[in-house]
Amino acid sequence: MTLHLRKQLVSILACGATCLTAEVGFSQQPIVTFSNQPSDITISRHIYGHFAEHLGRCIYDGFYVGENNTTVQHTAGVRNDVVEALRKLNIPNLRWPGGCFADTYHWKDGIGPKESRPAIVNTWWGGVTEDNSFGTHDFLDMCELLGAEPYLAGNVATGEVQELADWVQYVNHGGRSPMADLRRENGRDEPWDVKYWGVGNEAWGCGGNMTPNYYADVYRRYATFMADWNNSGGIFRIASGANSGDYNWTETLMKNIPHHLLEGVALHHYAVIDWSNKGPSTTFSEEQYFRTMKSAWHMEELVRKHSAIMDKYDPDKNVALVVDEWGGWYDVEPGTNPGFLFQQNTMRDAMIAGITLNIFNNHAARVRMANLAQTINVLQAVILTEGEKMLLTPTYHVMEMYKVHQDARLIPVEVQTGVYKFGDEEVPAVSVSASLDSLGNTHISLVNIHPTEEQRVTVNLDKTYGKVEGRVLTSGDLKDHNTFEHPDRIQPAVFNDAQLKDKMLDVRLAPFTVVVLTLHGS
Repeated sequence: MTLHLRKQLVSILACGATCLTAEVGFSQQPIVTFSNQPSDITISRHIYGHFAEHLGRCIYDGFYVGENNTTVQHTAGVRNDVVEALRKLNIPNLRWPGGCFADTYHWKDGIGPKESRPAIVNTWWGGVTEDNSFGTHDFLDMCELLGAEPYLAGNVATGEVQELADWVQYVNHGGRSPMADLRRENGRDEPWDVKYWGVGNEAWGCGGNMTPNYYADVYRRYATFMADWNNSGGIFRIASGANSGDYNWTETLMKNIPHHLLEGVALHHYAVIDWSNKGPSTTFSEEQYFRTMKSAWHMEELVRKHSAIMDKYDPDKNVALVVDEWGGWYDVEPGTNPGFLFQQNTMRDAMIAGITLNIFNNHAARVRMANLAQTINVLQAVILTEGEKMLLTPTYHVMEMYKVHQDARLIPVEVQTGVYKFGDEEVPAVSVSASLDSLGNTHISLVNIHPTEEQRVTVNLDKTYGKVEGRVLTSGDLKDHNTFEHPDRIQPAVFNDAQLKDKMLDVRLAPFTVVVLTLHGS
């Protein structure tokens, strides 16, 4: 997606048989144009993935309440309400067990009788004791409940090559082998056939403070023994990738790792104001809001530049860019454990989600997997729990609205937009992505991040559509959020401000609003 910061009507790019021209602009408002000529690029459903780390109350008291819990309805200790909510998102994949925790996790500690499993100290997150009651079988069985593909993050910092190779054998081998036989002894006959594997996490930091050259050699060694010579099992190995704008890291990996050993390269970027002063999650100022939006928009530049480096070494785009950690990161809620990273989720987070998912959609030729951090009770969560109570956050609702893009054909989008300006700085005010689904319906997701100004969008169509339907997520205040006392304060509603008139579509976007429109044929 190309961004042009100017306030004038522009012509559409590269139209095919069918074209849409969207004009946004009245009273100096932004201008947006896009084409609805479908490409041959599919927006992978795996862009809409999630992340569950052994961190705070994400696993314990989030996903997992224990088999003996009598107050929360569950299946094998996993909350039924969580399963139902995530299935409604069409959750495609779930990353586990970390994060930083992954490089201190030894998977054999989490199998066998629970009373016999050794405990460890979670040195990364709060110094709490981890009893390993939720392990490999628990996670992979939960993924089957969710209908999601598991994404296992392997330990390359404190683990050994044999340990990761054994884990692959344990969960994937269908014949006779020591690890497959051990799996059967622990109650699982058939393998889970796990496809997605991370080879370490943040090797530049908590995963070992490695240099890119050193990690590239480490990766080659581990990846060699995770599969046979031809990778006949079809596993998808993901290298620990760059921290935000560390382009040298991506360059080194793409140059030094043979591509037959590499299916994906990760990227991590959080919408953070200042790592030493992240600010509150609900009582933020407009300046803090602007800084967050600027950091969220930075994802566009990061994806574009990392993709360009990958294109140099992989012009056919065989290696995926996997943004397996993204989201907003603020100070923890007052009175909570600083190591648990619990934060509330406001309309600001809905803006982050809408912008970021549009960026991923528009770069779907290279971005083929991503994971929001994190699923429950940690960072930009889609679900919060408290005892028997559960609520869905504004971020959840954005992802549910956007699920129409999963596995749809990308409609190339150019956004030519005005700006949301604060002081001497500015960011684009409007974000857009579009797709065509298998039924022939066109879906358009629009985000207005401006905190005070409405945007008006006029769409000129070169064919007549039968009808337009829409859903909107907004609220009365940018700081609004769902609470356990008022869990439905923010939820999607029918959008009535999109009107078809012959070959014209008029759309009005309120401030800090996410809208998803569906255009049906004539």
